[in-house]
Parts: sequence; structure tokens; C-alpha cells
Amino acid sequence: MSAAGTLPPDERRLAVGAAIQDTRADKIAMACIYTALGLFCLAVLYPIIYVLSASVSNTKRVAAGEVWLWPVGFTLDAYKAIFDYDSIVSSFGNSVYYAVAGAVVATILTLLAAYPLSRKGLPGKGLIMGAFVFTMMFSGGLIPTYLVVHELGLLNTRWAMILPTALAVWNVIITRTYFMVTIPEELVEAGKVDGCSDFGFFWRVVLPLSKPIIAVNLLFYAVGQWNSFFNALIYLTNEHLFPLQVVLRQILIQSKVDPSQMPDTSKLLQLKELQQQLKYSLIVIGMIPPLLVYPFVQKHFVKGAMIGSLKG
Repeated sequence: MSAAGTLPPDERRLAVGAAIQDTRADKIAMACIYTALGLFCLAVLYPIIYVLSASVSNTKRVAAGEVWLWPVGFTLDAYKAIFDYDSIVSSFGNSVYYAVAGAVVATILTLLAAYPLSRKGLPGKGLIMGAFVFTMMFSGGLIPTYLVVHELGLLNTRWAMILPTALAVWNVIITRTYFMVTIPEELVEAGKVDGCSDFGFFWRVVLPLSKPIIAVNLLFYAVGQWNSFFNALIYLTNEHLFPLQVVLRQILIQSKVDPSQMPDTSKLLQLKELQQQLKYSLIVIGMIPPLLVYPFVQKHFVKGAMIGSLKG
């Protein structure tokens, strides 16, 4: 018997672990991996840090290119000016409404579509799934979609921002796969033996076991709605219904500040001077809600996304 075999279990594991050492090639590979990850993190974090610093820096210093990492000439004038611009405040509330309502509606539809498709006894399941996948590759196009929204009377309504994109087929596939992995047929049969209806089983058993995939869908749909602006450009003409991203687009791309939103001339001139800085502050405001929500769903998000993508 070897010397390691006579040691207690804990000491034996330590002895075996000490005997296993990384080779030179392993160390080089790990160094390359950490270097690549570090550069990737830097490429992601630096623009965020720069935008945050520029939003609280002096306008002239930002225009002169003096801001690289930390704020120069700290000021909150841009953030104060935002609350004087009526459309920004109302559009922020609209975006929150669209993100929350759109995520809830889309998640409900996704769960109701994915669960039946995950069960073996659904008649015509392959045909239905094929129809879903077909829509991922082919669509009617922009004009037919606009005509449908128009005929349904959704133009210039909040539903125009929610219903046309209420269901993502890719999310249905991930959710269906999650149900196939975590809800075995034996559990369904046990529910039927106990006299549980299909909807009762879905409500009492499936949903409590599906918190990870629900969190994944809520996050996917909410972020998609929060970043969406194209539907608003097509379906909305009422400025009171515009989401934040449309107002952000007007300022960032069109470089336009509407004087009608600023009745005070002195404040309008001040806002013109802060226009460059205002762009950065609007980007920061647009990033805040997703960054605040993600830590609360991160645990479920990772689990649900991994399970939903393993088998299909």
C-alpha cells in the first residue's frame, strides 16, 4: 500500500492534489485566457466608465478631449437640465411601462405556448413547432405588419408597443426545452392520477418549478422592450407615448432639442450649451434600469438559460 493510502481521507486528498501540478503549457494557456478575459472586460467597461465620467464633467473639458477616465470639472448640470425637458421625464415613464407590461404579457404567452409543445401527447406538435420555426426565417414584411396593426386600431396606442412583438420564437424554444428537461412525463402522469387537470397541473406544479426560466423570459423581454425604438417610430406619432429611446435618438442622432419643450428662454440657452453633456447623461439614464434589475434575476437567469439551451 502506498504512503498516501495510509493517510486519513482529508490528508489523502491534499496529498493527491499536491501531486497534480500544472504543466508549463497549462500555465501559458491560463495566462492567455485571463489576458483575453481582462481585455474583453476592459473593452466593455471602459465605454461605460467614460460615458459616466463625461456626463458629470465640465462641458468645455469634454469638448476639449480632457476626459479620459475620471470626471474633470465635476458638475450635475446635465442631470438637472433633464428634468426641465418634459419629454424626457414622460418618455422615461413610458419606457418603464412598456418594459414591465411587455415583459409580463410576453412571458405569459411564451409559457402558455411552450408548455403544451413540451408534452408528448399534444396532437400535431411537430406541425405547430414547424410553423413557429417558419416565422423565424420568413415574415410578411414591414408594410403588411403595419397594415395589420392599423386595421386592428392599435396605431398611437400603448398596445402598438407591446402586441406586435409580444412573442419571440427563440424564447419559446428555450422555454420548451426547459420544460422537457425539468418536468418529466412521470410527474404529469402522477398529477393525472391525483385528479389534477392540465391547467391545474400547470398552475400548481409547473409554474413553481419554473422560476429560473420565468426570470430568463422576463429579463429578455424587458431588456428588448427597453431598448426598442423602431416600433415607436412606425406606430406612434403622439409624443406623449414616445419611449425614452426615441427621445434619446432625437438628441443623439438628430442633435435636436425641441424649443417648445422649454418655455423659459434662459433655460433653453443653458440646455443648448449642455447639449453634448446631455447626450452622455441620457445614455446613463437609459442604462440604469437594466443594471438595477439584473442582479436580482442573475441567479435564476444563468440556471434557466443553461438548462433551456442544453437539449432541444
